[in-house]
Amino acid sequence: MAPAKHPAKLNLGDYLPYLVNRVGTIIADQFGEEALAPHGLSIAMWRVMAALSANGGQRQIDLADLTSIDASTLSRLVTRLTRIGLVTRARSTSSNREVVVALSAKGRLLVARLIPSARRIEADASAGLTAEELAVLKRALRRMYRNMTARPTAAAGARAKRIAV
Repeated sequence: MAPAKHPAKLNLGDYLPYLVNRVGTIIADQFGEEALAPHGLSIAMWRVMAALSANGGQRQIDLADLTSIDASTLSRLVTRLTRIGLVTRARSTSSNREVVVALSAKGRLLVARLIPSARRIEADASAGLTAEELAVLKRALRRMYRNMTARPTAAAGARAKRIAV
């Protein structure tokens, strides 16, 4: 086969992973700068606090899944949040090996103060979209996330091939 005259090109402006990342990055940067930085918080810390606010106390492993933060990074974040008094850690009542993380009273107050800023930045980002368009977009993004979490990774595929041989 003859080599292609022009290498394949990828138009980033029409490539979904790039577009999703670009929107997510600018939203996170602006929210971080405007709302979180004055409190010494990062976007990852905010995700932990928002997840705890919405879901109550969580085992660290469940919190890692809810926030899409790997377990070791989450452990360091929780340690920092504990030091500044925004979350608490306690042994689980069902298992001595499990740790449950929860918002402290100070953490709950701060989340309540930050939610309006989070809602404003979401509204600014979605300006011009109808309520229906926004609902469809969110539903599509949730579906895409489920698709990707269910997708076998290349490493898992390679492992399966080695086992089959």
